[in-house]
Amino acid sequence: MTDLRSLPSVDRLLADCGPLIQSHGRLAVTEALRAELAAIRENRPDPVPNAPEILVRVGSGMAARAQSRLRPVLNLTGTVLHTNLGRALLAEAAVDAAIAAMRAPAALEYDLESGGRGERDSHLRGLLCELTGAEDATVVNNNASAVLIVLNTLARGREAVVSRGELIEIGGAFRMPAIMEQAGCKLREVGTTNRTHAKDYREAITPETGLLMKVHTSNYRIEGFTKEVLAPELAGIAHDAGLPLVNDLGSGTLVDLRRWGLSPEPTVAEAVAEGADVVTFSGDKLLGGPQAGFIVGKREIIAAINKNPLKRALRMDKIRIAATEATLRLYRDPDRLAERLPTLRLLSRPAAEIRAQAERLAPRLAAALNCRAEVVDCASQIGSGALPTETIPSAGIALSLAPEALAERLRGLATPIIGRIHDGALILDLRCLPDDAALLDAIAG
Repeated sequence: MTDLRSLPSVDRLLADCGPLIQSHGRLAVTEALRAELAAIRENRPDPVPNAPEILVRVGSGMAARAQSRLRPVLNLTGTVLHTNLGRALLAEAAVDAAIAAMRAPAALEYDLESGGRGERDSHLRGLLCELTGAEDATVVNNNASAVLIVLNTLARGREAVVSRGELIEIGGAFRMPAIMEQAGCKLREVGTTNRTHAKDYREAITPETGLLMKVHTSNYRIEGFTKEVLAPELAGIAHDAGLPLVNDLGSGTLVDLRRWGLSPEPTVAEAVAEGADVVTFSGDKLLGGPQAGFIVGKREIIAAINKNPLKRALRMDKIRIAATEATLRLYRDPDRLAERLPTLRLLSRPAAEIRAQAERLAPRLAAALNCRAEVVDCASQIGSGALPTETIPSAGIALSLAPEALAERLRGLATPIIGRIHDGALILDLRCLPDDAALLDAIAG
């Protein structure tokens, strides 16, 4: 029969809890000790744990509870801009700028020259106009917000004309028609899924039309017997009718990716030059910055958007503005962009370099995990809706012992390792592995 009389009191245990109290506070430690003692009395283990054992259990439990839920991981999935893993990694310049903004008051909405109230968008407006060729620019907290406020400003209570082939759905079942509904405008679909002609747009225009919209199908492709109206022609149709053209690029890029051996994506500057009155795009995808929604275009339209009451609800804080400004400044020096911008650096890593890394690490993983580790060719992808049908040659390590259990085991490490299961093996695509030590230290831990 279990004898609970030997259980130490809370006060006695607290006397030996100096380091725990220093880390977690006296109240939290006291409550944890009481909960542990109550559990022992309820479960009546035999033998009854002594004071050191109780303190170890309480300390372990408190350490686990104190650990942040938002933990750094090793992204070895093969998807560079992985939405579930936070998308773009920030450049060191952006990290430094964000830290500086966190540590001190900043002239966020304060004009240092006049001493009066300033505008928070002023920190980004000039850079965005310089890099895109647009007349004016503003920014909100993500691209879905950018589309929402543009539609609400230009077409509330009116129709927005969009091709059926461009009614996209992005992650989390978030659909363009639903955004339009929340923006207070009416969707007017034209054409068919695979073919839309210029006459479809012209015939759809009525006194109730608020705008024409083009949506870049960044996360899928329609191939075969297809037809779309390109942006320059669509801009002409809109302007002939006295309507604005909104071009939602989704991911959006400021540079021609072909320079680094990647497939091309339409640039924001191209969309502006093609006649769009408003262009929207993301900050945390191909651009490689923090989460943001950029809106660039005609000066009078941007002014109207900034007067919309939604703008205050969707605005960015000083930390992300600081990181975004630092990221945009990197684009002034395209010759060193891949060196400084992690997203572009990871996307442009040579496959031969990654394979050499896999060959170095495979035998060490095999020994550490006691399983077969084979170097394999991989096909990485950009992710977050960018170039969905394109892959990038890469290399990785296939671990073939009980892949589901092994994946769970690696997710449970102090620095979780996230791979993907394919053809009965756990694949660790090394494209996004910063260096050998990062993986070896995670495994050792």
